[in-house]
Amino acid sequence: MTNNTVYPFFNRELSWLEFNTRVLEEAQDLKNPLFERLKFLAITASNLDEFFMVRVASLNDQIIAGYSKKDSAGLLPKEQLDKITLRVHELVSEKYNTYLRSLIPALKKEDIYFKRPKNLTDEQRIFVEKYFFNQIYPVLTPMVVDKSRPFPLILNKSLNIAILLRGNEDVEPVFATVQVPSVLDRFILLPCENDKKEFILLEDIIKIHMDMLFIGHEILDMACYRITRNADLSIDEDGAEDLLEEIEQSIKKRKWGNAVRLEYEKNTSQEIIDYILEESEAFEGGMYRISGPLDLTFLMKFYNLKGYQDLKFENQIPLPSITVQNNNIFEAISERDIMLHHPFESFDTVVDFVRQAAEDDNVLAIKQTLYRVSGNSPIISALAKAAENGKQVTVLVELKARFDEENNIIWAKQLEKAGCHVIYGLVGLKTHCKLLLVVRREEDKIKRYVHMGTGNYNDVTAKFYTDTAIMTCNPYIGADASAVFNMLSGFSQIQRLEKLDIAPVGLRKKIENLIKNEIRNAKEGFGGQIIFKMNSLVDESMIRLLYEASEAGVNIKLIIRGICCLVPEYPQVSENIEVRSIVGKLLEHSRIFYFYNAGQEKIFMSSADLMPRNLDRRVELLFPVEDECNKARVKNIINLYLSDTDKTRILHSTGAYSRVDKRGKEPLNVQDYFYDYIKNKIDNRFNFNEITEFKPRTYEE
Repeated sequence: MTNNTVYPFFNRELSWLEFNTRVLEEAQDLKNPLFERLKFLAITASNLDEFFMVRVASLNDQIIAGYSKKDSAGLLPKEQLDKITLRVHELVSEKYNTYLRSLIPALKKEDIYFKRPKNLTDEQRIFVEKYFFNQIYPVLTPMVVDKSRPFPLILNKSLNIAILLRGNEDVEPVFATVQVPSVLDRFILLPCENDKKEFILLEDIIKIHMDMLFIGHEILDMACYRITRNADLSIDEDGAEDLLEEIEQSIKKRKWGNAVRLEYEKNTSQEIIDYILEESEAFEGGMYRISGPLDLTFLMKFYNLKGYQDLKFENQIPLPSITVQNNNIFEAISERDIMLHHPFESFDTVVDFVRQAAEDDNVLAIKQTLYRVSGNSPIISALAKAAENGKQVTVLVELKARFDEENNIIWAKQLEKAGCHVIYGLVGLKTHCKLLLVVRREEDKIKRYVHMGTGNYNDVTAKFYTDTAIMTCNPYIGADASAVFNMLSGFSQIQRLEKLDIAPVGLRKKIENLIKNEIRNAKEGFGGQIIFKMNSLVDESMIRLLYEASEAGVNIKLIIRGICCLVPEYPQVSENIEVRSIVGKLLEHSRIFYFYNAGQEKIFMSSADLMPRNLDRRVELLFPVEDECNKARVKNIINLYLSDTDKTRILHSTGAYSRVDKRGKEPLNVQDYFYDYIKNKIDNRFNFNEITEFKPRTYEE
């Protein structure tokens, strides 16, 4: 590259919207079972909510603050927001077309109906009336707006009904609002004949009985609306004497952040819209007229209806680890490094590791980082049990894990009560690394066992996130893990680590040096190849370095689920870079980094994506895969990802994604294949070391 080279970048936010479009495509895919399509639509809606609460809110804050720096794609905050609003309007339209024109007709074919009030039978009307008075009416709180009662603060993401009223003495219409209770089911099963299932939405029941909330007034008009607010926590860590208390206060504020989006029903009158606009601050992220039910996240609960397993993916129960043949986890790790591939291999191996450590008389200490854990976490229970058994247990609970802060505060307090030493994260940094250290006395010496992973210690998400992990008793890694925990719990400075690299200290430099090494090797004729699998690629300096590697002749293949700011296939810049995205029934979450290294291949796993926040503002971990069998297995995994023909999309220089050209290729759904691979390996019918060799291009080629 020369200094005059124009470096192309995609805008981060628009790239994320294209990711959500790929999720929406799964809701549109007729090959997916019907209820799975409903779930994908719910995920699309939930993703968009978070996008507004965090990303759009952040841009809005920049605009308010007068921030005028362009992003790597050359866009000012206001320009980004304008493009986002335009694209989201298209996405919302496509989302509701999918719901109304594809999914609702498909449900009808299965004798499942969402009924409008005007279509209820007499029997159903009687049922709905009883249901309203017995279940709904006691929970409702109608709020009228007048001189003595100002417009109420509308809760973030809550579904509400706006009403225009007129009483006998009213000259002008009166505005009122009713929140649709989130504590009640959003959809209600109606009595009906035959084997049909008919449902009505909660807001429709409230609407047809609205006169009971405003007796003596005429209902002139009513419509549902929903406000999305800025939910990004603003925490003054330096000024907070108690981080725990500061975050608890910030969580409460999240419900009332600045409004960034207004959604309202298609038939909402301009009078109602004007009233909401007059009484609310500006909706900088846009206003959206919705042709259907607001907040389609309710479809996730609809997905959980019993009796429809035939309309879902086949239930694949996670299998035992193919490398742990010994019930004693310590003996198994001592025999060789263990690699885990979730969710195909059960997360129970990790839970059992902590449980055995809690009960083992020879275990002296357990140290662990926790970022996101489940609501009824067996990991938490095992750690508490270990403390009760007299072991020294140290747990770093990251209180700043976005949208999991409240849950993590509860767990932190529970662990403290059990006798664990709890660390509430580091000032100015999120601790995102996944690290577990068990210190054990064996034959008058100390031995350290370490688990390092790409995913959270969460037994629930481990069932539908793809992640990888290594369990080892390598003494150098054990010593490094101890040094990392000493840094997290005290004032120890990381001087030098033998095997591990952490952010924000040296992880960025490590990956940069590995890329530069591939550049040198390619230029000297030894061939160069880089394969990265991650969730997001945003960091500008890393992208520039990958462009430089491409120009040097390094063959680069990137498997990036979500955001990608790198532009592939760009003339004279990224012609040697291919970017793929896989969106399927499982959430791709593992981070794997492969370097050809002139034939002496180096493979790493990490908790980090290549984003500024991961490399500079979080504690992250990069760890090597050194066992030869595990290296062969990872190479096989990478090759299979690159061979997927079912759920892969290819990114082009235009920013558009296209499906893989399947002509001449064997059909392959890589996520299904991995499950069958593990199952066949357990049945001893598969060659574990069978891999397809990489053939990196040399610079001359």
